[in-house]
Amino acid sequence: MTASVTLRVVRGRLRPDTYVFDERTTCLIGRAPVCSPQIPNDEHHRTISRHHCLLDLNPPHARIRDFGSLNGTYLNGRRIGRRKSGQTPEEAAAEDFPEHDLADGDEIQLGDTVFRVTIRPKPTLRMDSPEPDDQHGAAGPGVAATPDDAGARPDPRVVLERILRLAHRDGHLAPIAGYELLDELGRGGNGAVYLARRDGGSPIALKVMLPAVAADEETRRRFLREVEITRRLRHPHIAALYEAGTAEGGFYFTLEFCDGGSLDRLLARAGGTLPVPDAVGLALQALEGLEHAHAEGVVHRDLSPQNILLTRTGGGLVAKVADFGLAKAFDQAGLSGLTRTGSFAGKPVYLPRQQMINFRDARPVVDVWALAACLYHALTGDYPRDFPPGRDPWLVVLQDAAVPIRDRDPGIPAAVADVIDEALREDPEPGITTAAALRQALRAALR
Repeated sequence: MTASVTLRVVRGRLRPDTYVFDERTTCLIGRAPVCSPQIPNDEHHRTISRHHCLLDLNPPHARIRDFGSLNGTYLNGRRIGRRKSGQTPEEAAAEDFPEHDLADGDEIQLGDTVFRVTIRPKPTLRMDSPEPDDQHGAAGPGVAATPDDAGARPDPRVVLERILRLAHRDGHLAPIAGYELLDELGRGGNGAVYLARRDGGSPIALKVMLPAVAADEETRRRFLREVEITRRLRHPHIAALYEAGTAEGGFYFTLEFCDGGSLDRLLARAGGTLPVPDAVGLALQALEGLEHAHAEGVVHRDLSPQNILLTRTGGGLVAKVADFGLAKAFDQAGLSGLTRTGSFAGKPVYLPRQQMINFRDARPVVDVWALAACLYHALTGDYPRDFPPGRDPWLVVLQDAAVPIRDRDPGIPAAVADVIDEALREDPEPGITTAAALRQALRAALR
C-alpha cells in the first residue's frame, strides 16, 4: 500500500468528483486549460480564477497556496489568500501568499466548489533490520536517522565517510570500499559530490544524496530501481553513472569524474558569459547527450549549468550531461520533501512552464527548454525570465514569457537569437520540441 492524497468534491458541479495523487507532484486548480483539477469555465464558476491555487503534494504530505485569486481560497472556512480590492492579478503576484499544510479531513473551498482532503499514510515498517538491495547497493546495518526523526540534517561528508568506513566490513558495499575523499566538487539541497580515489587509481566522483523525509525500505528500493534505468545510459556526452546504493540513511553513487568542472563554474571563471561559438558548441554537445537519453526513454527534468559537466581534451572542452534521472527519481520517490514551491526552494530559473503544470508527466521537451535556458544564460549572464523582488517566482513561470535574448544583448547574432527565442516559446505550444531539432537549428544558425 502506498501513501496517497485524495480530493473529493463534496459540494459543487465538478466532474470527475474524485482526484487521487499517489506520487510526488504539483498541480494547479483553476479555470485555465492547464489546470488539473480544471474548474469549468461557465456561469457557475465565474468566481474562480484561471490560476486559482497550487497544491504541492508528496503523499502523505500536502500543502496549498492561493495565487492571488480574486475571491480567495478557503481552508476549513478560513480565507488563506485573496488579492486586495482593485488589485490586478499582476499586482497581486507581488504579494506573499504563504503555504498551508493540509491534514486528513480538511476542506478546501473555491467559489461554490468544496473539496474534502483524505490522506492515507504509508504503512509503518520495521527499519531496524533492512534486507540488502541488489548487487548495486545495500541498506546498511546502521541506518542513520533522517531529518524527520532527528530534526537536524546531517552533513553529507559525515554520512559518506561513515559509509566508506562501513564498506570495509560489509560485502554489499564492496563497489566503494577503499575510496578516499579528496575534495568537495559541489553541494546542493539534497547532498554533495566529492572527488575520490582508490589505491592510486583513476579519480571518480562520489555523490551522496540525503532524504529530507524518513525513507522506508520500499521507497529505497523503488528509487534505486528507477536509478538503474539511467545507470545503463552510455554516451560520449553523458557523464556515466557506475554504481548506486544506500546505507547509513543516505544514497551513494559513483560517477565519471569530469576534470573541467561544470558549466556554471566555467561561466564564473569567464566573467559570467561565453563567446557565441564556445557557448553554442557546448550546447550542441549536451544536446547530443539529451538526444540519446530521450531515445532510451529517459528525461532529465533538472537540467542546469551545474549538471552540464566538462572534460578537458587536447582540443578544448567536452560537455557531458550529468545526474540523469537522479533528481527526478529522488523527487518522484518523495525523498526530497515538500520543497518545490516553498520560498526556500529557490527560483525555478531553468524550469519550463509545462513541467510546472504537468510535473509527473514530463516529456523530452522540458529538457529542450531547459537546455535553451542554459544557453541563454551562458550568452547573456541573465535568465530567460525576469524574477522581480517580492514576486512569487512560480507565478512568473506560470504567467511570463521569456524575454527575447537580443533585448538582453543586441550583439548576439540574429540567427542564433531566433533559434533560442523559438526554443523558449511556450504559448500556445512549445516552439522546438526535440533535442535533435534544436541541435540542427543551432548548427544551421552558426553557418
